[in-house]
Amino acid sequence: MTPKVGFIGLGAIGRPMAKHVVKRFDGMVWNRTGERATAFVAEFGGKVASNPAEIICWAEVVITCLPTSREVREIVERDDNGWRQGQLLIDCTSGDPASGRATAEWLESRGVGFVDAPVSGGTSGAEAGKLTVMAGGEQKWFDRAKRVIEAFGSRVVHVGPPGAGHAVKAVNQVLLAVNIQAAGEGLAALAKLGVPATAALEVINGSSGRSNVTENLIPQRVVTRAYPRTFRLALLDKDVGIALELLQQTAVPSDATATAKRFTERTRKALGEEADHVEAIREIERAAGVEIR
Repeated sequence: MTPKVGFIGLGAIGRPMAKHVVKRFDGMVWNRTGERATAFVAEFGGKVASNPAEIICWAEVVITCLPTSREVREIVERDDNGWRQGQLLIDCTSGDPASGRATAEWLESRGVGFVDAPVSGGTSGAEAGKLTVMAGGEQKWFDRAKRVIEAFGSRVVHVGPPGAGHAVKAVNQVLLAVNIQAAGEGLAALAKLGVPATAALEVINGSSGRSNVTENLIPQRVVTRAYPRTFRLALLDKDVGIALELLQQTAVPSDATATAKRFTERTRKALGEEADHVEAIREIERAAGVEIR
């Protein structure tokens, strides 16, 4: 029997994820901007909910994909939502572990399961249905969630208890930010010495310093000056902040993460809320007085 799956949040990542969900399951969607949900259903099918409570009352499985854990808790943790025993919430938001655990406890008291399942792979991965999904939650709820998650995820890994998915995602995002900063600074210095970015990247990507940033993001976006907007720098800054809090809470040294937070915070302020995360390199170029080409 095909389960009823509700999807809350049709942003840059959520919309293509929801597309795969409604293709495979009986789906209903909601978005804060109603016109976006109406357009989605006209193109991909499913039903439009007038509010989140309608989805919660209708669905067996609810997926949230929102900017932060604050929005998730505001929508989910309402006594008048009509949650019932046996339902499952899959939270694909890049959220914070403590909030994930709190939501899990709130839902557990109502007999509802919770899996935090943030994703990685960007809009291209979401469009292709080939995201990497890091899932936290009790084994029984993960086992049930996996069938739904596989609609948009090609690699689904159960990483631990509630909140663990959010924690792994935050650490991943720090590594992304560190690589953007380090590669941007290094390539800017090499450019000032007359080394073309293509030559430098050929060496780096055949050596131990390679990363997704040097193999894909810089060649496709910085060298070409294309800078498509696929993931906002503001959200990366938020994620790095979550990681910094996580390290502080666990009493782990946070020198690199603190540096990354200063970098994302500074470049976010300079470039604005709509800038793409890779555009942070523009600020490095501006300060250095050079373009990486």
